[in-house]
Formats: sequence, structure tokens, C-alpha cells
Amino acid sequence: MDQTGTRTGRDSLLAHCAHTMTSAETQTEIAAAIIDAVQRASGPKPSISKEEALLQIAPHQLQAVLHEGFGDTNHDVLTSGLGASPGAAVGRIVLTADEAMMATDDVILVRDETSPADVHGMQVAAGILTTKGGLASHAAVVARGWGKPAVCGAENVQIETDHILINGERIEAGETLSIDGGSGEVIRGSLQTTKVDPIPELATLLTWADEVRDLTIRANADTASEAKIARNNGAEGIGLCRTEHMFLDEQRLPVIRRMILAETPEQEAEALNDLRESQYNDFVQLLEQMDGLPVTVRLLDPPLHEFLPNIDELIEAAARNELDEQGKALLAAAQQWRERNPMIGTRGVRLAWLKPGLYEMQTQALLDAIKNRISAGGEPSVEIMIPLTVSGQELAGIRQQIETVVEGHEALTSIKVGTMIETPRAALVADELAKHSDFFSFGTNDLTQLVFGFSRDDVESRIMGLYLEHELLDANPFERLDPTAVVELIRIGIERGRNTKPDLAVGVCGEHGGDPTSINLLAALGVDYVSCSPPRIPIARLAAAHATITASS
Repeated sequence: MDQTGTRTGRDSLLAHCAHTMTSAETQTEIAAAIIDAVQRASGPKPSISKEEALLQIAPHQLQAVLHEGFGDTNHDVLTSGLGASPGAAVGRIVLTADEAMMATDDVILVRDETSPADVHGMQVAAGILTTKGGLASHAAVVARGWGKPAVCGAENVQIETDHILINGERIEAGETLSIDGGSGEVIRGSLQTTKVDPIPELATLLTWADEVRDLTIRANADTASEAKIARNNGAEGIGLCRTEHMFLDEQRLPVIRRMILAETPEQEAEALNDLRESQYNDFVQLLEQMDGLPVTVRLLDPPLHEFLPNIDELIEAAARNELDEQGKALLAAAQQWRERNPMIGTRGVRLAWLKPGLYEMQTQALLDAIKNRISAGGEPSVEIMIPLTVSGQELAGIRQQIETVVEGHEALTSIKVGTMIETPRAALVADELAKHSDFFSFGTNDLTQLVFGFSRDDVESRIMGLYLEHELLDANPFERLDPTAVVELIRIGIERGRNTKPDLAVGVCGEHGGDPTSINLLAALGVDYVSCSPPRIPIARLAAAHATITASS
């Protein structure tokens, strides 16, 4: 394939993302349409029904009235990437997470790709720009969870020591960039952002949607602050709490590294105890925000190397003789835990078999938090989720570990334990997994990767546009569920799981849970709930109502 063909394909994907992530209609026009629909369906003599009013507003249109954009459309675009998290951001260029932390003004964090080690800088940045990765990359998923604008996979951006090059044009660190996380556009200089004003009629429209829809809408939320946003946006629980994100602030990252570096069982146990105290505090705050609503807590999922510094940077520092003793220990650990294919390597339930103390620690922290909330008069509702299981024996063994911890708390023995369905094998042996599971949650990001054999961080930003341009695919499968194979596996998994356990609860916690077309497909399969990032909750609520209305008609 020649370079021109690849570039054309990439441009096709960017155009596709710009179309699906933003609307040609202006914010004002969509706001007016919402107001008109609600007014016509209100009052003593409405001219249309509430259902008709709901159908007049396409779910994706809500994006324009929920997120800031750029008012000036006459600007020169330096380059484009994938619009990974909607919204507009303006700020000075910084090239490291530490620089972002030290900044006192708005910054755009520019990285080749992000990792857990960058989270502290991502949190404070106004926006995120990466040269690699797709819509399901670390930067994209984390940014969407926070409602922070992000552009990913901008391959024309080259990062140097103190500047960046965009199509050969030099831009110094400290200069201002504007990024549009909906269209994926990157603009030099500062653009004026449009203000998002609350629309009372939108709240009314979404209340009508809640009255109509059958599908429950939960949120992917990892912290109390995210949970608060989710609840304010109408979430009816948390469908995915990624506990690893609780380890990523500056105080906790050294502790989990201490656990990884431990040379004796005593050292490991001491580090795990410190982590337990941290997780306990986080769980208490999370459960307080979601009091009375279900919270599904996924136990540790990523491989341990993700909590270590970048191995290439460590190797370069070692070559310059810049590593102290701790740095050398971190390099040795990074080399030990480095894997060729970490996404399908030692992670999830496999890590729990290798280091059983991890899940035991997390379960204990969660139980202590539940007791705290009960004693404070709260009503915590918790489900524990085990990631990446592929066999009944594997799941049963880890469930037994969890139940052994739970048995020490008689009042808490009713806690549900379930599993994620993230691999084709898990879907095909769902009847076996259901014997040891109170609920299923389909992780559609990983399931899509494994069904297609696509690396979400590589394929999406490099060849997806070419495939869409030549109609080799109908849609980007990381954005919209593949109806042929992925949806079929979900159908098989639900059918076989419920053949074993008819009352098995089923959810979906991939970002497809916020895509209107995917929601329609999932509703038809009999899924009980979908879970998506907090900013996408209103879109999911309206899409679920559309699914119910169209199914009944």
C-alpha cells in the first residue's frame, strides 16, 4: 500500500469522526429544536405526543448543547486526529505530565500516547493531544470519563525535546494550541470557545425519556467526583468502577510500585496493606455519592507494567548513567513484567492467580467501606466484578478467594459476584461461567479487538479510514458495535448464560454503551443496562428511549 493511499484512508476516518462526533447544525439550532419539541408536547392541548417529541431529537445532536465548541469556523487547521472526547480546549503546549502539574494556566498536554503514569498531568490539563492511539486508547477512555476534550492519533504531530512539529511546522512548547475533541481538529493559536448554557427543556425531554425507556443507564466512573457528575447527569448506578485508576495519583503510585518491587512476602503484604487503606477511603467516598444505587466494582485489570515508568525512557536514562538505585530497581521490574502482547497477557483474573493478595486486599477494602456506609446510615449496593475470565474453573477459584474474605462479615454475604465477558471464548462458554456468576457485563472494547484481531491503539489510527473509504467495513467497530460478529457473540453469551441461570443480570460496560446505534442493538438483545462515561449519560438516556419507542411501534 502506498503512502498516498494510507493517508487518504486516514483522512476518510477523520471526516467520518467529524461527522459522527459533531453535527452540522449549530448549537443554537439544536437548542431551538429541543425547546420547540418540548413546548409542542406540553400544556393542556399538546400538538404532538411525548414519544413524538423524543423522536424529533436525534441522540447525537445533544452533543452540541452539552459540550463547548469553537464559535469561529473560519480558521486554519494545522492537522487533524480522531475526535476522541468532545469539547473545545485552548492552552499552552506542555510535553510532560509533570509540566502540566506545575502550570498555573490552561495547558494542552501533548504526548505520543498516555499511560497511568501520566494521569496526574491529564487531570489538570485543559485538553489532551496524542500522536498515537484510537477511540478506545488510554487517553480517549480517560478523557471521556472526565469530560475533557481529547484528540488522539494525530500522526502528523512529531514531538521533540522542547517543541513539536506539525507537518514540518515548528511550534515551541509554551505556544498556544486550540483542539476540538469532536472534530479532531488542531489549530495554532487561541480560538474563542462557545459557552454552553443550560436548557430547561432538555431536562424535561430527558425526564420523558426516562419514563419511556426500558434499558437502565449506568456510568463508567472511578472516583467520587466522576460519580457525582454521573448522578447529576441521570445515571442509575455505576456499571464499571475501574479500581486501578485509584492507584494513579502521586501518593499511591509509589505504593503499588513498592508492592511490585517487594522481594519478600512481608514487604508485599505491607505494601498491600497501605493500598487497602487508600482504596478504603476511595470506596467510602464513591459509595456515598452513589448511595442507594448499584455500584459494580471491577477488581484490578491491567498488567503490572502499566504502573511502572516507561521502560524505553528507563533504558535511555540507564545508558546515560542517570539511574539511582531505585531507578535501577524499577528498570529491572519493568523488564521482568514487560510482555510482547500485554493486552492478552498477564492481566485481570490471571494476575489474581499469580498474586492472590491483590484481589483479597481489594475485597477487604470494599467490605470495610460498605460497613462504614451502613454505620453512617447509608444504603450501599455493591457488586464485585472479576475481569477477563475464560473458564468456569478459573472464575470459581477466584470467586472462592473473594467469598473467603466475605465470610468474615456475616451481614455482607449477599454481595453479588459477577464477571466480564471480554473474549470470544467467554461468550461461547457463558453457560459454564454462569454457574459461578451472579451477573455478566460485556466489555465490548476488548471483545471487539479480539473478534476482529484489531489492536485498538494501532489499527484505528492507521488503517481504519482506508477500510471505511473502500467500504471494507460499514462503520468503525470501536465506535459502533459490529452487528455481524460482535453482536452475535453477545447474543450467544446472553442466551447460554440465561439457559443456565434464567435470572442472570446482563450489562454492557464498553464505550459502545454511549453510542445510540449500539444501544438500539443491545436493547433488542435483552440487555438489562448499558454503562458509559458520565458526559454521555444524557445521550444514552435519549437513545434508550428511542429504542423502546421504535421496538413497540
